Amino acid sequence: MRSFAFLLPALAAASPLGQVSPDGWSDSPDPSQIQVVSASFSGNGCPQGSVSTSISPDKTVITFGFDRFQTYIGPGYSPTDKTKNCQLHLNLKYPGGFQFSVVESTYHGYAQLEKGITGTFYSTYYFSQDAAATTTTQTSIAGGGIWANGQVYTKADKIPTASYIYSPCGASGILNVNNRIALTTTNATALGEITDDDATVAFTQQLNINWKVCKK
Repeated sequence: MRSFAFLLPALAAASPLGQVSPDGWSDSPDPSQIQVVSASFSGNGCPQGSVSTSISPDKTVITFGFDRFQTYIGPGYSPTDKTKNCQLHLNLKYPGGFQFSVVESTYHGYAQLEKGITGTFYSTYYFSQDAAATTTTQTSIAGGGIWANGQVYTKADKIPTASYIYSPCGASGILNVNNRIALTTTNATALGEITDDDATVAFTQQLNINWKVCKK
């Protein structure tokens, strides 16, 4: 089985407490105050019994290990193999009186795609308390060339200001990250695969967020 590491975002450092920009965003409080209370998962890419979960002692880093987040396309594979999704549900605790929004994230992976195959990685972010407010990013890879023999890739998301989503006001919220990998082809004899072995969410190193003061 080929594999790739799927790395979710971690948190960037904040500015001193109390500095609020004209648009209402604040770089405070200390981002290390975001903690992962618990986590779960769902989707055909991560059926029960196929995922391991580990939360660091300080509750700022969570790691998912996947055994079946694998997509394949081509002769011999079922049409159901060409797309898989795994949704991560993170129960978060953060300072009351503030909202935050994920603005950047980075993903790393492995793909082996022959010419004629395209692999697309979608990531949709939303909070359960406002499921209608979502933002989605995607990265596509056209097969052939260097991808025919397999390559590691990086998916770097930069969410535009107009697409920010906000955590609920209060002291807790559930952040959902719905990840879907889909393969399409224009060559019936070509083969392709993208697999995902693990996901790490580290709220102290790689997730870049903005804070916003809750309106009374």
